[in-house]
Amino acid sequence: MRMVIAGGHGQIALRLERLLSARGYEVAGLIRRAEQGEALRAAGAEPVLMDLESASVEEVAAHLRGADAAVFAAGAGPGSGAARKDTVDKDAAVLFADAAVRAGVRRFVVVSSYGADPGHPGDEVFDIYLRAKGAADAYVRGLDALDWTILRPGALTNDPGKGLVRLEAHTGRGAISRDDVATVLVELLETPATAGLTLELIGGSTPVPVAVKSVAGN
Repeated sequence: MRMVIAGGHGQIALRLERLLSARGYEVAGLIRRAEQGEALRAAGAEPVLMDLESASVEEVAAHLRGADAAVFAAGAGPGSGAARKDTVDKDAAVLFADAAVRAGVRRFVVVSSYGADPGHPGDEVFDIYLRAKGAADAYVRGLDALDWTILRPGALTNDPGKGLVRLEAHTGRGAISRDDVATVLVELLETPATAGLTLELIGGSTPVPVAVKSVAGN
């Protein structure tokens, strides 16, 4: 099976690529700069040079055709300004979703954020980020051609993953390691019954496979 990840050089994406590759998946990651390719190859993924801020839907769809699933894990990053929250966190997510539809890729997973809401108030950069993420999520949820799952992790840490999480429609605030986010993403991709769910994720006491099966109703 082939998985294509937008934002392939991101911290969560690189972890996800390692996990998927170790399970025998063919993995491709979209990157903005050629020098990022070495890190993807080390993670077992094929680097694909593609800037989602300037690419067309058809250009992105060309790299998605034949894929079994697509994951949007791109983000403008904490050091970026308000404008790139819209061009990356919202517009690039919309573009990637449209490209998946064009390419006929139904399974689509979004790495969003706890608190994402198109109506989130405030004028700080983080407020704009949450609105952008919320708008992108709302757009994806409106696409009947996608079997989407939206994952909204809490505050991200680089602590080693414990494999123990709280995964629910509403968890309340909390932190979660990037390791555990990647592990949950793998389980979501392998659990088609999670399609149509928007889930919040923080650290907890439930093993990841059990948590995913629980929300899937299995």
